[in-house]
Amino acid sequence: MKAPLLLCSALLLSACQSTPATETLYIKSQLADCIGVAPMKCMQVRGQPGESWSFFYQQIEGFTFESGYNYELEVSKEQLTDVPADASSVRYQLIKVVSKQADR
Repeated sequence: MKAPLLLCSALLLSACQSTPATETLYIKSQLADCIGVAPMKCMQVRGQPGESWSFFYQQIEGFTFESGYNYELEVSKEQLTDVPADASSVRYQLIKVVSKQADR
């Protein structure tokens, strides 16, 4: 009798976790001054060529930014739950570097 109950509980818990979404991010070649909790340097990103750049206050797990290069990245974006108030509720992880081009 306990086994079906445990199985149902496990299924319910797994259904509550978010499935990571895949998206493309374009990263500008230079970091910019921005202010989070304190002044810092942020990557500048956009979702499509031609869009305005916006500050990216987080890190992308598995990605190391190198100044002087524009990047196109494929990343997974996962919504997190039960995070501390000063932490991000979104986790970005590198899937692949689509392109890395020197800024001219």
